[in-house]
Amino acid sequence: MTRIAEQSSRVGRNQAGREAAVRRRLSKKLGEVARAARVQAGLTQADVAERIGMSAEVYGRLERGLMLPSVPSLWRLCLTLRIPADHLLGFASEQPPQWALEPSSERDGAQVRRLMRSVRKLKASQLRTLSLMVATLQREA
Repeated sequence: MTRIAEQSSRVGRNQAGREAAVRRRLSKKLGEVARAARVQAGLTQADVAERIGMSAEVYGRLERGLMLPSVPSLWRLCLTLRIPADHLLGFASEQPPQWALEPSSERDGAQVRRLMRSVRKLKASQLRTLSLMVATLQREA
């Protein structure tokens, strides 16, 4: 595997890892808030599940932070629990939660992704030339 291909693969894995981490934190927060709102409303998991058209088992997984609802289910959940979506998603405070803040290098990440899309379209000879250019630039840095 060439160095460029290895870097491309690493960038893809890092991005997927960050997205998975955000999904885990988001589902955990949503579950915590949904449970608190359900308890405050005096409803059981089965009550909420029935009202939003979901099985009690699936709703239980949602409250435990093991899954995220679809957008229509999220909407029905908001109506049932009488809670705004921004509260369920953890954006109720003045500032977004820490997990939602993008790393400062995210802008560079977009540049790298655009570059990698272009690199993937190169022929083998062009890739070798680019690899030599990168090696030269790295020596100068």
